[in-house]
Amino acid sequence: MVTRLFTNLDEGRAFVLRDRDMTKAELSPRMREGVRRVFGEDLSAEQVVSRIIADVRSNGDAALRHYTREIDGVDLDSLEVTQAEIADALATVPSEVIEALRFAAGRIRSFHERQHIDSWIDFQPEGALGQIIRPLERVGLYAPGGTAPYPSSLLMTAVPATVAGVDEIIVCAPPERDGRIAPVTTVAAHIAGVQRVFKFGGAQAIAAMAFGTESVPKVDKVLGPGNIFVVLAKRQVYGEVAIDALPGPTETLLIADGSVDAALCAADMLAQAEHDPMASAILLTTSTALANRVQQELGRQLAALTRTSIAGESLARNGAIVVVPDLDTAFEIANVYAPEHLCLLLADPWAHIASVKHAGGIFVGEHSPEVIGDYTAGPSHVMPTGRTARFSSPVNVGDFVKVISVIGLNEHGLRQVGPAAVQIAHAEGLTAHAAAVEQRLERLRPE
Repeated sequence: MVTRLFTNLDEGRAFVLRDRDMTKAELSPRMREGVRRVFGEDLSAEQVVSRIIADVRSNGDAALRHYTREIDGVDLDSLEVTQAEIADALATVPSEVIEALRFAAGRIRSFHERQHIDSWIDFQPEGALGQIIRPLERVGLYAPGGTAPYPSSLLMTAVPATVAGVDEIIVCAPPERDGRIAPVTTVAAHIAGVQRVFKFGGAQAIAAMAFGTESVPKVDKVLGPGNIFVVLAKRQVYGEVAIDALPGPTETLLIADGSVDAALCAADMLAQAEHDPMASAILLTTSTALANRVQQELGRQLAALTRTSIAGESLARNGAIVVVPDLDTAFEIANVYAPEHLCLLLADPWAHIASVKHAGGIFVGEHSPEVIGDYTAGPSHVMPTGRTARFSSPVNVGDFVKVISVIGLNEHGLRQVGPAAVQIAHAEGLTAHAAAVEQRLERLRPE
């Protein structure tokens, strides 16, 4: 059996809705061995991140070089990607890949340019009220590496930032063995209009962007997905800088009836599972026959993948097929799960959109696979995970701007709103607040 198949609804529901907070997960044996090698003792992930942040904050570039050497096995000649390395990447990456990245960037830009977040000031008889929208001055983006580079994730954060008008965008990405970051990541940064790219990753990259070093400028906000150390580092530096979210392992939940092609259903699950052993691919279906066919297809298609072991471990640990009595039950479970990606593989998917309360993104019908959302649809694929879709949104232009309130009352306006303000101030025991308004009201000329 490639993945769990539940025909008992209670058992299936319990598995799907189990706690999946990545930050509570135990480190793998390989990670624990790496911690002992670098730090000389057993430490929790939280302790590792705390030490790295403190070191980078105190020792700046020297700490960045130290952890890149000890963790990544790379001695850096320079911390920053040079113009020569950008030119080399543009010459190295196949032209068809560069063209595809340009195409994707154009789609992402066009989508986000439709998100109008504009300043406004409303002039009324009592004066003016409004909001001024200002882009953040400098943001730091994390581009994950690890088992594979993800230039698409870089585009999905950097392009909305440029649309918002951010003055300076910097990127940190872990280096490869040759001391350079993946050429395709360098190309993606160039296409997206990133100003500076640095060649180190992990918690040390988050710390460098949050606090600044001799080489790395301090940013206003850090965004982008990463492993457990990156996520914990973002949590620990929050307050010093803003962050987008604390993304966990990627997840897809499919809702299907008996009308869908089982091979496509399996392909969508495998596309999610090959990301990471901790990824989750789950199918809720009203059809027992489809559930059995998908299980068979998973086994058949899994054997042909280049990342068979990763996808297989993901399906075995976190995947599931759950047979549900009806679509109402499927959507009830889905709304509690609040998936990053919700795929509706139904005969009439648009008829069920109103049933969705929580999801990072909805992929409607067989012709809208989640993979297209990963690359070329247009919306950012950096979406909320771990049930945070209940209260948060995918990365968008709003992540890169701030709102400044404008209050400009005249005498008439002060007469209208002042007395109530005085009453509330006295109710709170703040007599100086009340006096600041009362003195102004006393000085007003008769209307």
